[in-house]
Amino acid sequence: MLDKEGYRPNVGIILLNQRNEVFWGKRIGQHSWQFPQGGIQHGENPKAAMLRELQEEVGLLPEHVQIIGRTKDWIRYDVPDEFLRRNAPPRGRRVAYRGQKQIWFLLRMAGRDSDICLRATDHPEFDAWRWNPYWISLDDVIDFKRDVYTLALSELARFLSKKTHLMSLPWGSPVNVITLGKSVTATPPAPRKESQQRP
Repeated sequence: MLDKEGYRPNVGIILLNQRNEVFWGKRIGQHSWQFPQGGIQHGENPKAAMLRELQEEVGLLPEHVQIIGRTKDWIRYDVPDEFLRRNAPPRGRRVAYRGQKQIWFLLRMAGRDSDICLRATDHPEFDAWRWNPYWISLDDVIDFKRDVYTLALSELARFLSKKTHLMSLPWGSPVNVITLGKSVTATPPAPRKESQQRP
């Protein structure tokens, strides 16, 4: 289901724990990390799609979370050509797929870490997860999604108290990673040199 500009409706989920750390999942078989997200099916509203994706990707039910807020409007990103299977619209379709347009939700975890299950479906999205500081560097996120993540995190931060401390991760500090029942420690990569940063 594409809009007239070629964007597929989608939802993104920023899940907070009680320390205001955010849930990140590692894409199965890859070295990239991301927030849960997924398409809005025909007849669904964004909230219903978010709750379905939350259960499918993270194994959490509505009673495990509290909805704090959502973005006001769609946030769009284009998928680079090398990730597209087709650059021309399929027969019978007027527009070609360009990328995603997303409504982002900010949730508070009301359950326990043990409620998280990455194998809630037969087709899991993630094979590991971890809690990250809210403002952690996005170097581990695939590059064409980084601007969207920055916009969503910045807009949704307004729902948190001005007194709330949203910590950043000092480079070199350990991050706890949960991999299908095992806890391991990972050290984030060193920050990129200025010459390597995106303009």
